[in-house]
Formats: sequence, structure tokens, C-alpha cells
Amino acid sequence: MRTMGVEEELLIVDGNGEPRAVAAAALRAIDESQQATDSQGDVTGAVVGELMLQQLETGTRPCRTLAELSDELGTWRRRADEAARTTGCRAVALATSPVPVVPETTSSPRYRRMAEEFGLTEAEQLVCGCHVHVSVESDEEGVAVLDRIRGWLPVLVALSANSPYWQGVDTGYASFRSQIWRRWPSAGATDVFGSVETYRGAVHAMVATGTLLDEGMVYFDARLSRAYPTVEVRVADVSPDREVVVLIAALVRGLVDTSAAEWRAGTQPPAVPTMLIHLATWRAGRAGLTGDLVDVFTGMPRPAAEVVRSLVDHVRAALDAAGDTALVERVVDRILHEGTTADRQRAVLAETGELSDVVRDMVDLTHR
Repeated sequence: MRTMGVEEELLIVDGNGEPRAVAAAALRAIDESQQATDSQGDVTGAVVGELMLQQLETGTRPCRTLAELSDELGTWRRRADEAARTTGCRAVALATSPVPVVPETTSSPRYRRMAEEFGLTEAEQLVCGCHVHVSVESDEEGVAVLDRIRGWLPVLVALSANSPYWQGVDTGYASFRSQIWRRWPSAGATDVFGSVETYRGAVHAMVATGTLLDEGMVYFDARLSRAYPTVEVRVADVSPDREVVVLIAALVRGLVDTSAAEWRAGTQPPAVPTMLIHLATWRAGRAGLTGDLVDVFTGMPRPAAEVVRSLVDHVRAALDAAGDTALVERVVDRILHEGTTADRQRAVLAETGELSDVVRDMVDLTHR
């Protein structure tokens, strides 16, 4: 069974729901005993800093079961929250801040260079994503997976949508984070690579232009991890609902398993134009699960519930083999019935009229 791990970017907020630039102070409260290491001493789970001082990032250890992953998520969210509490704040899984905020860049040489090179694009990147890693046996298998999962990734944007507000206003999007993130020059869907050599060549060519600082800024929707033998899927909003995170991880592992099996069987990747995936991702960020999504395999709009269930059906054999089907179907049914956490944020604001109440509700849900 393939292992999976999750990196979550979290906001640090005060009692009024405003993000606070206290990451450095919060991280000083975390000692080495609060990091997880493997038998070689390598860190396999941690709380670390991020691009903005109003953020922390957590990373779980590699997990084999969804129950184990859920426990890991709870552990690292709790440790991030404990660190934030030492500054009088809380850690919350919000993909954007509902209340107005002036982002502050973390003072490191690399991040300062990013601020200088990318101007307002960097300055507004106070956004929080959820990155899922799934193990692969080789780079060849990894690239084969990237070529075959690309058309399904917009569905994960819709399922995880958790960022309707930006600088105190309703953006009209379910995932505005996905719009902000795509301002980076390397972000978004990729063409079919076909081989490791082509993948590596594309990465090298992008860095060689001088537009990107390094390979770490190759922000594909899905990529080969530079640090681990994994495929890293980077499209989802961070979600306060832990079951949604587990669902996204289960679907990503299902996609990796299904795609690897297709590759071994000699099945070619679907011939989906990259531009169509860009359009589908925009629609997913705009609509969430309300109305239609773009079915990239037909090029036509379809009700969101139908597109989501098509994804589940596509990976069903892999879900069955991993024992994940029951949880996936239950959480999908719940989200389709209750809506996304973007819908929940809007419902809280409609009830209370205060964006600070939206943040407090998301804090409660993050640590429930």
C-alpha cells in the first residue's frame, strides 16, 4: 500500500480573527522533541515557517491508512496551535484571511529575493494550501502518474474550496486562493511529459530563463517532490474539516494507484488540452460545488455532483483495494449535501454579520 503524507499551511490569528505576524516567536516555542524523526534521524513530521510571518506549515509523517493520517493531522495541528498560543494567537486552517490584512514576508534571503523579484504577486501570497504526497516506486512511474492525473485535479479544487473572502470582501469565488496562487509564472496545469527526461528538461528550461529563483519555484499543480520519492499534488485549499483533508488524500492516492496501473498496462494518457484544464480549474475555484463544473474529458459543463462521482468511480478499484471506499463515499455524500467550507463561511457571515465570527468558527472546526 502506498504511503501518503500531507503538508498544511495554517494562518496565525488573534482573538479578533486578524492574522498576526508572529511566526518567528511561535516557532521559538517548538523544540526538537515536538518533531517526528525516522530511524535515520531525518525529520518526518514538523511545524515550520512559511513565506509569510502570519503562517505556519505542518507536515505529517508518511501514513498507510486514512485513520493514521487523520490522527497525524490532529497531532500537528495541535502542535502548531500550541506554538501559536504562546503568542496569544491560534492556528487555523483558512486558505485566505476573511478579515483585511497586510501580509509580512518572512525575513530570509530566499524570501527577500522573491519579494524583490515578484513585487505585488509575492506581497499578496498570504494563502494557505494543502499538499498531498503519495509514494511512487521511481521517477518514471511518477511522471507517468503526472501525465494521467492532470485532468482530474480541478475536481479537488472544488471539493476543498475554503477561501471565499479576500481583504474583507466576498470575492464571488469558492476558492479565491486558487486565483491568487496562479499569479506565479510557473503555477498551473502542465502538458503531458511522456518521460522523465522531458519532465527534467522542462524544469531545467524554466529555471534557465532566470524567471524562477530555483527548482523550488516550479509550482506545477502536481510535480515530483524534490525531497521525497513522491508525487506531490498541490491544488487543494487547506481545509479546517479534517475529514475533507483525509478525503483529498484518499482520492490522490487512488489517482496515483489507478494511473500507475494504467501506465503498467500500456494505456496512454488522456489527450486533454492543457488550456481546458486551466478553464476547468478556474470554474472549480469560482463555483466550488455550486452549479456546473467542466468535464475535461468531454469539454462540456456537467453538474458538480456528477463530475465528483465520476472521479470516485474512476479510482474505485484503488479505493476498494486500500479499504478507503466507505469513508470516501460517506464524506463525498456529506459535502455534496452540506456544501464546502466556503459555503459554511458564507453561512456564518449571513447569520452573524461579522467576519471575525467566521474566523472563530473556522478555528473551532480546525481543532474539533
